[in-house]
Amino acid sequence: MARKDSGTRRATKHRRAAIARILTIDIGGSGLKAAVVDPRGKLLTQRHRIKTPRKCPPAKLVKLLGRLVVPLAPYDRISIGFPGYVRDGKVYSAPNLGTKLWAVFPLAEAIEKELGRPARLNNDADVQGLGVISGRGLELVCTLGTGLGSAWFADGKLQPHMDLAHFALHKKDDLDNYVGNKARKKIGHKHWNRRVKRLTEMLAVVMNYDRLYFGGGNSRHVDFPLPANVSLVSNEAGIEGGAFVWCPRRKKR
Repeated sequence: MARKDSGTRRATKHRRAAIARILTIDIGGSGLKAAVVDPRGKLLTQRHRIKTPRKCPPAKLVKLLGRLVVPLAPYDRISIGFPGYVRDGKVYSAPNLGTKLWAVFPLAEAIEKELGRPARLNNDADVQGLGVISGRGLELVCTLGTGLGSAWFADGKLQPHMDLAHFALHKKDDLDNYVGNKARKKIGHKHWNRRVKRLTEMLAVVMNYDRLYFGGGNSRHVDFPLPANVSLVSNEAGIEGGAFVWCPRRKKR
């Protein structure tokens, strides 16, 4: 058994050596961000950002990303975080970019062709989660931004993606609208925080998480006392987590 473990460690070390620079692209509802990280998630370049166009078609977004990352070369692999439901390198929904335009679009393949390196596509909350989780127990990551993103982990392993944002609260309201940026601007800071607090309590009952992490651009507006097992995390995790898409984080003892 010891020999097998030693061989596994050597293979992992070799893989990490072969992948030294990972370009992480974070596609947000308001901004397109990119930077290069090492296999442990450490930033190797400055983060570059441009505004996300409204209702942006796939071909236009791919070209914009191509121009955005020109100063960041070289890199060995590409990780893409996308704000919608994705599977097998394809986009199935894109609420903030125009879902009809994006339905079943092979974004990972398109980025590979544009940039000339292997690419992997994940939901943006999944990528952020990989950057912040401890790897122990049931951990839920929620991003508060244009809408609500979510990622679910069991002992460090990413679970099948669930669009918690689309659980309906009322006939016209789902969680995306309930705590999204439009709601925050419409109802104001105080009432929006009340909604986030209710969301925290509801998820504790429904998901029975051991830990809950709030990230995303609007997490900085959360100002109510958080339970001991709930924390705010840096928005930079959406970039740093791209490393662990290709180079799984070592388990903590």
